[in-house]
Amino acid sequence: MKAAEKVRENRIRRVAARQRLRLERSRRRDSRAVDYGRYQLIDIDSNIVVLGGGQHPYSVRLDEIAEYLDEPADEAEKPKSAARGRRSKRS
Repeated sequence: MKAAEKVRENRIRRVAARQRLRLERSRRRDSRAVDYGRYQLIDIDSNIVVLGGGQHPYSVRLDEIAEYLDEPADEAEKPKSAARGRRSKRS
């Protein structure tokens, strides 16, 4: 793996951690394997595969993970106070 790729992987790993997700890379060393060089995202709290757990585990590329992490969160996932637009009282 080139240095630039490793730096990008580490940056995406930090972005995932801030969203309570864990980036895992396939440990396969056979370049002909289906999941060679592929990734999956795991929810830290529930230990459930969020992305990359299709027919084959570790089925997405790093670009797809980055795109998924950059998507804005849905309204339903935001805290209730932020969704309603409440402001804190000033003293």
